[in-house]
Amino acid sequence: MLILNKFRAFVGVLLCLIAGFCPMLKVPIKGNWNLYQSDARLFMITYAILIISVLFLFIRKAGAFRFMSFVMAIWYVLAVVAVYFTANNYTKYGFANKLIGKVVHFQWGWIVLLVGVLFMLFSTKRGDKIIATTNPDLLK
Repeated sequence: MLILNKFRAFVGVLLCLIAGFCPMLKVPIKGNWNLYQSDARLFMITYAILIISVLFLFIRKAGAFRFMSFVMAIWYVLAVVAVYFTANNYTKYGFANKLIGKVVHFQWGWIVLLVGVLFMLFSTKRGDKIIATTNPDLLK
């Protein structure tokens, strides 16, 4: 039986929602980019995973919420790797890629997203089944 800590789950979902609008990349000329500005598809898929997670949270499906938390953790790793490789292979010219890779920096929004994902991951845990027993002495 899974036990869901709703406070941790809601805090994790809230942090993930907020992280989408935090600065994710620092681009020298254009300034800070959030998740939508760096890649709109990445933003939409991230929020789709979060919406499905919230749906499972509201209908009290702890197993499905746990699964979506793992999906979100895997998606976080894939998103970081994708943004890193996009920044380092932006053009077809090697010199420009090295230059862009050195001037584009990750910002603190990735940390907020990571903390939200960790809250979601650690909001469910295995627990023992509670078996209700009746005391025959209380029935008298």
